Amino acid sequence: MEMKLEHLRKEYLSTSLNRDDLREDPYDQFQHWFQQARAADLIEPNAMSLATVDRDGSPSIRTVLLKTVDHEGFVFFTNKQSQKALDIASNPCVALLFPWLALERQVKVIGKSEAVPKEQARSYFARRPRGSQLGAWVSHQSSVVSSRTELEGRLQELIDQFADREIPLPDFWGGYRVKPYSFEFWQGRSNRLHDRFRYTLSDGTWLIDRLAP
Repeated sequence: MEMKLEHLRKEYLSTSLNRDDLREDPYDQFQHWFQQARAADLIEPNAMSLATVDRDGSPSIRTVLLKTVDHEGFVFFTNKQSQKALDIASNPCVALLFPWLALERQVKVIGKSEAVPKEQARSYFARRPRGSQLGAWVSHQSSVVSSRTELEGRLQELIDQFADREIPLPDFWGGYRVKPYSFEFWQGRSNRLHDRFRYTLSDGTWLIDRLAP
């Protein structure tokens, strides 16, 4: 069945983005916008689409949660045997997208990813809720499972196994840091003449250009 969607159209009228509005440092600009996204009470403002490419050039995209951002990059955690981790192992170049559509905004980040030190992963894992720790042990991410019952049975086994002790960091679980070399800040405008500014890293300096919408 064909779905005709031409009538789904919204004019973006909330605000503008000018060169004078931008911080010179893209991390500062990101944190400024992120705080505004939090203040607007958006659902999961730290949710970001992560795009990767495998060794055969096939792309993949999924949503992960940003857990740390500083001038060293953007950090998320995952199963190291997942498809995203396998992709990163063969091609560390990735893209991130923060779709803050309620604010008529998007932020795109392109960079190279690298594993975070195991101690950092262990420290974060220890602060996770116990249920999330158990979930990390249960799920061999992206592998085929026979049923939901299989997962729940494995969960109960682990609840019993770790009943009287702390849950250790699985060997197959860790974090990745995306170190950007490009940021793009996108603000929706009327008539599809959106405001777009790209920061590009060149010899340690961030250059800022306005892009055509």
